[in-house]
Amino acid sequence: MAKERPEEKFTTLAHHINVDNLAMAHVRQSSQKAPGVDKVTKDEYDKRLYPNLQDLVARMKRQAYKPQPVRRTYIEKPGTSKLRPLGIPAYEDKLVQSVMADIMNAIFEQDFLDCSFGFRPNRSCHMALKVLSRIVETKKVNYVVDVDIKGFFDHVDHEWLMKFVGHRIADTSFLRLIKRFLKAGVMEAGVVQDTPAGTPQGGVISPVLANLYLHFVLDLWFEVHVKKVCKGEAYLVRYADDFVCCFQYESDAKSFYAALKRRLAKFNLEIAEDKTKVIKFGRFANKGEEKAETFNFLGFTHYCSTSRSGSFRVKRRTMNKKFRLSLRRCKEWLKKCRHFPIHEVRNKLNEKLQGYYKYYGVTDNYRALERFLVAVKRLLFKWLNRRSQRSTFDWQKFDLFTAKWPLVSPRIRVNVYSFDAALLAVCNGVMKSRVR
Repeated sequence: MAKERPEEKFTTLAHHINVDNLAMAHVRQSSQKAPGVDKVTKDEYDKRLYPNLQDLVARMKRQAYKPQPVRRTYIEKPGTSKLRPLGIPAYEDKLVQSVMADIMNAIFEQDFLDCSFGFRPNRSCHMALKVLSRIVETKKVNYVVDVDIKGFFDHVDHEWLMKFVGHRIADTSFLRLIKRFLKAGVMEAGVVQDTPAGTPQGGVISPVLANLYLHFVLDLWFEVHVKKVCKGEAYLVRYADDFVCCFQYESDAKSFYAALKRRLAKFNLEIAEDKTKVIKFGRFANKGEEKAETFNFLGFTHYCSTSRSGSFRVKRRTMNKKFRLSLRRCKEWLKKCRHFPIHEVRNKLNEKLQGYYKYYGVTDNYRALERFLVAVKRLLFKWLNRRSQRSTFDWQKFDLFTAKWPLVSPRIRVNVYSFDAALLAVCNGVMKSRVR
């Protein structure tokens, strides 16, 4: 219905948050996830699953259900000494948010534009990289605006967000639930703090709300207004709050940069000036003495280069700070687990390497993968030698060990130039440019 009637407003949605859908959401939850302020885990809730769900639905029907504050915790922020705040909802709140997120995705997925790739079904970071690469290599792109929004999830304006939700949803009970989740507050060190703005990172419903917010604030504005006023071609590729804009002319890029500040300010957002820049990038960027700059997107540093045949090519390598962060995590894990049986350490380390290659193993990034493997081997050698007060390995013995029990070799997992029919359709949708 959402697809067939793009102007339709849905007035009856809350009844879909029923026992059956909540039970399906319960099955999807991971038992390894940390509990919220209620300290209830999946296993504990499962002991009386259906009585618990029936009581939850009954409370929702009589408007007695109120979300609990999310539990604040912090994780390391890549490349800095700062910590990223996460909000962990209570278990019942996770179930309700999960069903609500399914409902909202079913409605708004029909409205979202092709340029958006984050937190959407059948889309991924690698798809965004593929589309961006094709745009720069095949279109008239000479300038790139690399943008970073400062503290996006902490500054989402609740009033604007509810207006955006109201474009397609008019069910007062459903809207009331969204408001309650936004205003539930945050508990840190036993103290509950109000949340006048923002959506907590870690909330099940936060990704779809963030996508919806940027759909109206950025995607539609870029498609309807920015492309219309540009003298040349213009393209946008966005993954959640991380996005890159490509332009044919420098004047268009600089005009967009100035207009973007005003646009974001209207919706209580601002760009991080030190992380946002307009750079010369594209097929003609290396002409003359001036060398093209680089930009970072989705964990990769993108730079201009050539293929073996000499034609222009966008290449990418692992960002330095992501490389260092992955090594630091590996070092901490080895330090903690060095007393485990040696073959168990090797097997677990191989699992971690496989995960690393799965994401960073993209076209033209093989050398960075090799460097990472060499660095990991050095760490393994170091911490295996600290299993006792006396060094048990020299390099000759270590080489014999890795020959018999080898670490997983790097392999390119993602071909940036491989497009199936579905991705090709998405790519063509992104590259529809309004040229004056």
